Amino acid sequence: MSSIAQSGDLKNRIIFTIFILAIYRFGTFVPLPGIDPDQLKIMMEGNQKGLLGMFNVFAGGAVSRMAIFALGIMPYISSAIIVQLLTGVSDYFKNLKSQGEIGRKKITQITRYGTVLLATIQGYGLSVGLEASQGLVINPGIFFKISTVTTIVAGTVFLMWLGEQITQRGIGNGISLIIFSGIVAEIPRALVTTFELGRTGAISTVMIILIFILLICTIMFVVFMERALRKILINYPKRQMGNKMYGGESSHLPLKINTAGVIPAIFASALLLLPVTLSNFNFSTNDTVTSIASYFTQGQPLYMLLYATGIIFFTFFYTSITFNPVETAENLRKYGGFIPGIRPGESTAIYIEQILTRLTTIGALYLTLVCLMPEFLISRYPIPFYLGGASILIVVVVAIDTVTQIQTRLMSAQYEQLIKKTKFGR
Repeated sequence: MSSIAQSGDLKNRIIFTIFILAIYRFGTFVPLPGIDPDQLKIMMEGNQKGLLGMFNVFAGGAVSRMAIFALGIMPYISSAIIVQLLTGVSDYFKNLKSQGEIGRKKITQITRYGTVLLATIQGYGLSVGLEASQGLVINPGIFFKISTVTTIVAGTVFLMWLGEQITQRGIGNGISLIIFSGIVAEIPRALVTTFELGRTGAISTVMIILIFILLICTIMFVVFMERALRKILINYPKRQMGNKMYGGESSHLPLKINTAGVIPAIFASALLLLPVTLSNFNFSTNDTVTSIASYFTQGQPLYMLLYATGIIFFTFFYTSITFNPVETAENLRKYGGFIPGIRPGESTAIYIEQILTRLTTIGALYLTLVCLMPEFLISRYPIPFYLGGASILIVVVVAIDTVTQIQTRLMSAQYEQLIKKTKFGR
């Protein structure tokens, strides 16, 4: 803490980040106009295990209060993922990516437009869903839809701007920190709820102790797996220029076990919980839809199987989009680097791809294990979503990334002070 106090720039960045996150938390308590709070509480009690409950986690409790930030930052994340996927398959986006800073600005602008479009669609769907619940909307009609969509889109765009401000002027990744702060802020309430369940006898004291032991072990396991790297040795040949010899150094190509992060868990959860949410929102009164949705509830074997399959699929899919072994091998060849015992070019790409496939397999199994363990508990006991696997992953990963950035800035500040002292000493 003393080192942070000595670094004025870092201290200002941390204070600015806390200030922005405080604004975000205030917005999660500002309700949408025209909602009956008593009916909203009843509706949320019956939808805690649907898609609504999961979105409530990522929105920091704003969905349960039906606040202006009810969609959270999810439209921006969805838009960014779609644009990133298009970058891997579309020639237009590939050209933009290769244009450097100008192309990056265009991609950012397209992502923002996509955020507004997705927020408008989801906001309209939310207004229709709210009106479908009996007695929830005080004055349903076209005016309520327009006001809800306008408020939701404005709230999402404002959140996107707050996230960008944190990234530029604060510390850490702004979008990730917004989700992180929302989850962390609701964890005390989740703990109180869990202890209240123990007091009323809904969960035994021994089971609560076992749950918290499992929670601590899961956090330690996530930290270990997220910091784990597979380093591939890279050598650079020696070059003689005049009477001096240059090069000959060795470095490492670090490959993370979990390259995809928490995205596979989010996508798999959203797809599987959609049928349950549709039936809970009364979008369909068909008995067939309700019967099918019952197989997608937590604890059902089909749900667990499809959830695990979705996580594994999205882990491999997203990793293939974000990391290109052929491009990496070409960059190594361009700068004269090579892997000992492997020919540069195509052989290097195949070698890196083989290692990446093994690491991704381990990462997919790790994500599946972390996400499914809490699902068994949530299906059997009324444990809040905030103690689930996806929440733990987000909190731990963002915390690790933020601490790493703080340490990097501290080291940079110390080097600057050392250089200044050396100059004055001379």
